[in-house]
Amino acid sequence: MPSSRQRLVVIGNGMAGARTVEEILARGGDFDITMFGDEPYGNYNRIMLSNVLAGVEDESGIFLNDLSWYAENDITLHTGVRIERIDRYARHVYAADGSATPYDKLIIATGSSAFVPPIKGAHVPGRGYHQGVFVFRTLDDTRSMIRYAREHQRAVVIGGGLLGLEAARGLQNHLGHVTLVHAAGHLMNAQLNERAGRTLQATIEQKLGIDVVVGGMTTEILGKHAVTGIKLADGRVLDCDVVVIAAGIRPNTAVAAESGLVVERGIVVDDYMRAQDEADIYVVGECAQHRGQVYGLVAPLWDQARVLATNVSGTNVSGTNVSGTNGWATYVGSRLVTKLKVAGVDVASMGLQSPERDDDELVEFAEPRSGVYKNVIIRDGRLVGATLVGDNGKATALVKAFEKGLPLPANRAELLFDLGGPAAEESVADMPDDEQVCNCNGVSKGALKACVDGGCKTVGGVMDKTRAGKGCGTCKPLVQRIVEWAAGGEVEEDPAASYYVPGVPMPKSELMAAIRQHGLTSVSSVFATLGGEEDAKSKMGLASLLKMMWGADYVDERDARFINDRVHANIQKDGTFSVVPQMKGGVTTPADLKRIAEVAERHGVPMVKLTGGQRIDLLGIPKEKLPQIWAELDMPSGYAYGKSFRTVKTCVGSDFCRFGVGDSTALGIALEERYQGIEGPGKMKLAVTGCPRNCAEAYVKDLGVVAIDGGKWEIYVGGAAGAHVRKGDLLTTVDSADEVITLTGRFLQYYRENGNWLERTYAWVPRVGIDHIRAVVVDDAEGIAADLDARMSEAVAAYRDPWKERAEPATPGQFRTSLPLIVLPQVPVRA
Repeated sequence: MPSSRQRLVVIGNGMAGARTVEEILARGGDFDITMFGDEPYGNYNRIMLSNVLAGVEDESGIFLNDLSWYAENDITLHTGVRIERIDRYARHVYAADGSATPYDKLIIATGSSAFVPPIKGAHVPGRGYHQGVFVFRTLDDTRSMIRYAREHQRAVVIGGGLLGLEAARGLQNHLGHVTLVHAAGHLMNAQLNERAGRTLQATIEQKLGIDVVVGGMTTEILGKHAVTGIKLADGRVLDCDVVVIAAGIRPNTAVAAESGLVVERGIVVDDYMRAQDEADIYVVGECAQHRGQVYGLVAPLWDQARVLATNVSGTNVSGTNVSGTNGWATYVGSRLVTKLKVAGVDVASMGLQSPERDDDELVEFAEPRSGVYKNVIIRDGRLVGATLVGDNGKATALVKAFEKGLPLPANRAELLFDLGGPAAEESVADMPDDEQVCNCNGVSKGALKACVDGGCKTVGGVMDKTRAGKGCGTCKPLVQRIVEWAAGGEVEEDPAASYYVPGVPMPKSELMAAIRQHGLTSVSSVFATLGGEEDAKSKMGLASLLKMMWGADYVDERDARFINDRVHANIQKDGTFSVVPQMKGGVTTPADLKRIAEVAERHGVPMVKLTGGQRIDLLGIPKEKLPQIWAELDMPSGYAYGKSFRTVKTCVGSDFCRFGVGDSTALGIALEERYQGIEGPGKMKLAVTGCPRNCAEAYVKDLGVVAIDGGKWEIYVGGAAGAHVRKGDLLTTVDSADEVITLTGRFLQYYRENGNWLERTYAWVPRVGIDHIRAVVVDDAEGIAADLDARMSEAVAAYRDPWKERAEPATPGQFRTSLPLIVLPQVPVRA
């Protein structure tokens, strides 16, 4: 029997189309829904593609609705099927596969495509883009870029808007050099004025190492068979082997235009989101043109989706923030606000970039050396524009003032700075329910509260259910505060947050107890007994933990190790490896230096480099040559590749230095000899310095030792000087080198047994608290000091130099060649 429900067809399965369907379902809309999408997937968050490119987000984490969601909601989804024509009179849509689908209501959500300027050499007739040329719009685009970039060296990104900046930042994770070329005179010219754009450029160049060319019009892409460079209008040539075009987007309007709908820049719609002069055809998203405006940001798309869903379903829901006349919800346009991280830099922009009238007020602050620029523009007592680069601390307050026309302080500088002390943090209880918290995914405070009221009491759970915080991430602190408030102090800790590894649902202490109880000495036995199916993300953490717990009794399964740990060398981006021989305390001899030089010369090592840890690094070694290199060096491994004890950096100490008050060199060598190669949750870098002048940088190491007057030594822990910078906390002061050695081992063992996987000491020490660590390690408040010392001694006794495997490889393929990567012949297939 035919269904009595109306037939709703949606052309487009992207963010706008799927969000509109979600809003219709939330209103109880009773339709037979059919959706068509060009891509062969459920819908995903395009905003997060930059995170996928940068390697900080897995593909699976960006999907908003997987294929099961469509089945659960009785939605017929046609993936990879393009609609070519709409018959507005017969009310059918016709697909490229020849099918015809009837509709009662039609929603067009065809989105937009990457705009490619007319650049000579960008396309090859009959083949599409020239080899090495990419656009950055879809998941497939991102996958292709990652695959290609990994095998190449230099990239040029054409376009210095939001997308171009994110593409440049992401590509840095896959190749060595990135240049950003922008035709306009400054970056992000659609959102920022010239001073703000130049401030952003300086930060991108100085802190991220991306070369930026502004005022550079690309006229040609060079290379006969593959990209070799680009040519600019002024004649300059930039060498590259990858080109990414991120020069903006254009609405996909072809099917609408060919079907007789009114199309200008986009598909023209009225305030009800209906196509012009059409009663039952609606348009939403980047393909829609409303009152002459097309939108490329997500917040206006969500506004449109709510209005459209209300009008199609005939039902409103609370908190939609839409006006209405005669029972219809109306869309009156959106005030554009950009608040996000651009290539890791905080940026916020709203309204005017610069004053436009003589009586507009301008308050401006610039500190180029710090990468900070701020301005506000005020007209008739109201905020009509604001720009922030490098410091978004006042962004939330400015957005409210801009969107709601709030009264402004008489001292306008208070809009940009907390004068007289930090401003009081706004109570989330005072926020209206319809206030938007997550701009990327259109989530209001009311939606977060409803989720908590519905029984979800963990921050992570609320984020998963509402998608708040799943875009650029800048709203996460506010989301957490709202969840804590809505839960009335009963917010629950997300259990998964305490798991040592994701594949075994146990905190570290429980996991270790279960491993001991069952006598589990291999990674596979842990999964078999405790964790169900083997999880690749968990193997490395478990291997490290088991080796720490069992020492010589650990059963080594090589497939549980990362490639670095399997071959005892650090893999480089081109598939070769680096070799760092041990130099205890940074001390070497002429004989060792000569041997290193001879080996490097004999094997044509591409680069020999001094490391920050006072070692010598031989770079560019093919995997199959590692055993031979180790044998000819005849030196122990320097452990420059694993989550383990790395090095002890020292100064020259009291033997030669005029200021030295302690023999830092001897103590550093003693520490390295004892604790070399010890496994840990994260890297462990140490230093010993002979006086408080700190030439060995001991204050910013995982454990640093500083000689002071009177023959005493200070021990600092939890320092860092890499991506994170933190001065270590003073653990204690002792009278002898022997006490330093003992307490170092005890501290490292306590960290090894209690730190989470990949948690460095600079995070673990403040989490646990230096007072507690001091009580356990120094004062033996828990009576476990002797046990910690004994377990560390067992680990020390189990040490074996991994480079000895050169004689007897652990597996037949351990050092088998993997380069170059050769395309294998294809098996002929009958036509």
